[in-house]
Amino acid sequence: MTQLVAFDMDGTLLMPDHRPGDETLRTLGRLRERGITLTFATGRHILEMQPLLRRFGLSGWLITGNGTRIHSASGEPLFRCDLAPEVAESVLHSHWDTRASMHVFNDSGWLTDKPLPELLKAHGYSGFQYQLADLRRLSAHEVTKICFCGDHEDLCQLRIALQEQLGDSAAVCFSAVDCLEVLPHNCNKGTALRALSERLAIPLRECMAFGDAMNDQEMLSCVGRGVIMGNAMPQLIQSLPQLPVIGHCAGQAIAHYLTHWLDTPHLSYSPE
Repeated sequence: MTQLVAFDMDGTLLMPDHRPGDETLRTLGRLRERGITLTFATGRHILEMQPLLRRFGLSGWLITGNGTRIHSASGEPLFRCDLAPEVAESVLHSHWDTRASMHVFNDSGWLTDKPLPELLKAHGYSGFQYQLADLRRLSAHEVTKICFCGDHEDLCQLRIALQEQLGDSAAVCFSAVDCLEVLPHNCNKGTALRALSERLAIPLRECMAFGDAMNDQEMLSCVGRGVIMGNAMPQLIQSLPQLPVIGHCAGQAIAHYLTHWLDTPHLSYSPE
C-alpha cells in the first residue's frame, strides 16, 4: 500500500513552461483525498518552493536543495545539511577551466556574480531571483550547495575535475543536462526521503517517487515504486533499468500514470 508519493519538480511534476498542468493538479487532489502524503523533492530553494506551492494551491512536505533541507508543510525546519567549509572554500577559490556560470545557495537565497536573465525564466511563477555578489568574498560557512550552469559537454569535463579535487568530501551530480551541482557528502533526495519516512513512520517500501535527472537516482532507487519520466536523462534510465519509464512531462504523464494507478490498479500500465 502506497502511503507517500514524492515528486521531483522540473522535468517531472512541472511542464516545460515550469508550471503544473490542470490535470496534474486534479490528480494530486485525488491523492490527498485518499490520505496519501505528498512530498515535493527538488533542487529549488525553500524560499522559492513555498510561494510556488501557494500559487498553485498545493501543500506537502518539502525536500529542497536536493536533499539539503527538509521542511513541514507549515514551514517548520526539520533537517539541514551544508557543504563542509573546506569544500566550499575549495570550490569557490579554485580556478576551473570552464565557461559555465557559478551559483551559490545558502539560507539567504541564490547568489551569482553576473546577470543571467535567461536563467530567470524557470522561476517566473515564483518570482525567485538571484542576488549579485562577489562569490570569492563569500563566507565558506553555511553554503548549502554550489551549482554550475552551462553546456553539457563542458560540464562533463568540469565534473571530472571537481571529483578529482574533492574526492569523497562532496557529491557531484547533474540535476539537469545543463546544471551540475556540488552537494554535501551523502546528502541527496534519497537520504532526505529516508529521514522523512522515518519521522512519519512510513516504510520506504510504501513510498512512490517520480524523477527525471541524476539527482533523483537515490530517491527512485530507495522507494517501493520508483518511476522515471520519458524525458529523463539517458544516464538515469541506464542506471535504473528495472524501473518503469512513463511519458513526457509536457503531456502531464504523472497525471496519466497516477489516474491509471488509482482507478485500475489491477491492469498493467502502458505509457502514452
